Amino acid sequence: MKSCVSERPWLAGAPPLSMLGASTSNIAKIEEMERLLKEANAERACLLETREREMEAKKQALEEEKRRREELEKRLQEETSRRQKLIEKEVKMREKQRAQARPLTRYLPVRKDDFNLRSHIDSAGHNTETCYHLCITEKTCRGFLVKMGGKIKTWKKRWFVFDRNRRTLSYYADKHEAKLKGVLYFQAIEEVYYDHLKNAHKSPNPSLTFSVKTHDRVYYMVAPSPEAMRIWMDVIVTGAEGYTQFML
Repeated sequence: MKSCVSERPWLAGAPPLSMLGASTSNIAKIEEMERLLKEANAERACLLETREREMEAKKQALEEEKRRREELEKRLQEETSRRQKLIEKEVKMREKQRAQARPLTRYLPVRKDDFNLRSHIDSAGHNTETCYHLCITEKTCRGFLVKMGGKIKTWKKRWFVFDRNRRTLSYYADKHEAKLKGVLYFQAIEEVYYDHLKNAHKSPNPSLTFSVKTHDRVYYMVAPSPEAMRIWMDVIVTGAEGYTQFML
């Protein structure tokens, strides 16, 4: 009997079918590994790109934050400088105000019993005869002034009475002097001055506004005329017994 090999010589050098199957399987595995490797490389590249974008975004955010902080610091320095200048200006104004504690008046508090208020005012160069806004005698001075309220900053017309006998500056609802609205005692009055700094809230006439400072508050008043304002300031200052530094 002849062998099958001799009968089929074309099969003599061919690998077995099992080996062909194994080779095909290996090729498929290699292709799958290459595919997975490509996917991994693509995913890695995507992750790197995403990370770079995130890092760039963080860098830009940090730069923006740095720029904003520098801008804020610059604005803060400018605001600090501006406020410092305002403070220095205010200090200079207050020093000027302190140096002119008696603007428009040359006089100081007077305690003498024989003091004649009218003669004193006339000798100061005021014309009391033609100033019809007030009435002045040897011991008193009366007239209307517009006064700013203490708690509620409204302006109301009041009848003021400066009385050297009672040593008070009183103000009433009207000239009948029946309804007393308030009293300033001589010993509480410290200063009388023109409102240089325009501190009076919404004064109806800033150029005719003057101040009477006491121990606990500042009274702002508006006179009906420049002459009346000067007279009232010279009158009230004679009773400013709280200004003890220059008491006569």
